[in-house]
Amino acid sequence: MSAAVKKVVLAYSGGLDTSIILKWLQTTYRCEVVTFTADLGQGEELEPARKKAQLLGIKDENIFIEDLREEFVREYVFPMFRANALYEGLYLLGTSIARPLIAKKQIEIAEKVGADAVCHGATGKGNDQVRFELSYYALKPDIRVIAPWREWDLRSREQLIKFAEENQIPIAKDKRGEAPFSIDANLLHCSSEGKVLEDPSVEVPDYVYSRTVDPEQAPDKPTVISIDFEKGDAVAIDGEKMSPATLLTKLNELGRANGIGRLDLVENRYVGMKSRGMYETPGGTILYFAHRGMESITLDRGAAHLKDEIMPKYAELIYNGFWFSPEREMLQALIDKSQEYVTGRVRVKLYKGSAWVIGRESPYSLYDQDLVTFEEGQVAYDHRDAAGFIKLNALRLKTYGARKRKIGR
Repeated sequence: MSAAVKKVVLAYSGGLDTSIILKWLQTTYRCEVVTFTADLGQGEELEPARKKAQLLGIKDENIFIEDLREEFVREYVFPMFRANALYEGLYLLGTSIARPLIAKKQIEIAEKVGADAVCHGATGKGNDQVRFELSYYALKPDIRVIAPWREWDLRSREQLIKFAEENQIPIAKDKRGEAPFSIDANLLHCSSEGKVLEDPSVEVPDYVYSRTVDPEQAPDKPTVISIDFEKGDAVAIDGEKMSPATLLTKLNELGRANGIGRLDLVENRYVGMKSRGMYETPGGTILYFAHRGMESITLDRGAAHLKDEIMPKYAELIYNGFWFSPEREMLQALIDKSQEYVTGRVRVKLYKGSAWVIGRESPYSLYDQDLVTFEEGQVAYDHRDAAGFIKLNALRLKTYGARKRKIGR
């Protein structure tokens, strides 16, 4: 096994688990390890990851730390939000959408340094192992993938701590005990699951929330903002142009202050089990409602309804790890075509956990006030035309109803 791998690129956070994986790779495969740490807006200082890697014997030229916040929002979050993607009708896919970007960068680094393998720290029960590995294979079909949680015999926290102690891996005091829950965070969201959250009948404890204030404690006065869109993507808040990551950061601040974006969800994992998690997506929740508001006046009915029909499939592809699949790319082309005229301004009111649209305007609006007004004198719509329209649509219902009456049902 060890002779099969010469150099491996590890997705490395600098935390205890991935530090253990780093050392395990060195001792088990006896290969050269390259670390990759991505800044996706998780809100943590990343330089300690560099120092930790150096401490574990990684050469400076084999330590890669990249700020991916703008690319993450521009190339992954925004395309997904053009689709109004929700998994199982609720989840805004914050963890799911980050995995293909991390995998893509790992493959790029592997090709740059001549590595023949990549490694991730996802467990054998979760969705992330699928997301990472499907992405790896789509981008580099001949890559070797190492998944330690499916290979090693370190099955308990005690065994992990023992391995760390035996290999001189520093352990923070707060990492010695069992964590009350696990966290994944990026610029779009923060998710928490496991331990204290495993019983779905028990309310999420207050201390689990980190991205939002308690809606009951949010300000008693509403906050009203405007969001400008160009071809389906948000480009400005209150008239101020912003880069994608800067804009999402600002929406996160507004959402946090108003307690917006909390979700307690029991979902169906792709690997076959149900899991309970708590998601906080403050800025994304505001963006979702604002985008739908913009589409409401700029999308034709047929286009809007078709988008809503394909959305569950699109969301499922992202959740299951098929970002780089041909079917996702095909759906993305359709979705992006629909956004040609999704341009204009939406006003949104934020108040105690809720965000709702209170106004929308666009130079490409399909809303015609002359058509919908109840006032007389309009020539574009003749009320008498509705009679024939209704009769034609009622024809099959009348035939169906007559048969039911005939057979007494």
